[in-house]
Amino acid sequence: MISLLFNLLYNQMLSDIEVCYKMFSRNVLRELKITSDDFGFEIEISAQIARAKRWRIYEVGISYYGRTYEEGKNINWRDGLKALVYLVKFRIRNP
Repeated sequence: MISLLFNLLYNQMLSDIEVCYKMFSRNVLRELKITSDDFGFEIEISAQIARAKRWRIYEVGISYYGRTYEEGKNINWRDGLKALVYLVKFRIRNP
């Protein structure tokens, strides 16, 4: 749901916005102004790149094995609500 809303708000076609693996050139990195210190980081970076319209986001397939809650997975439903707030916040905030 988070990825679908991101795609609608930012005119993108991404399959998983919260993938956590991001790579970009130094030029892009210099222009990003990151304020988040939690899971909002993922949305903030992607939102700034999408809103700049100077760069294109490419997805590359990866494989991984997610952790279980017993192994230390820390995300829960509250993080999903925060992500929804971030989606709107970074969309209406000045670039």
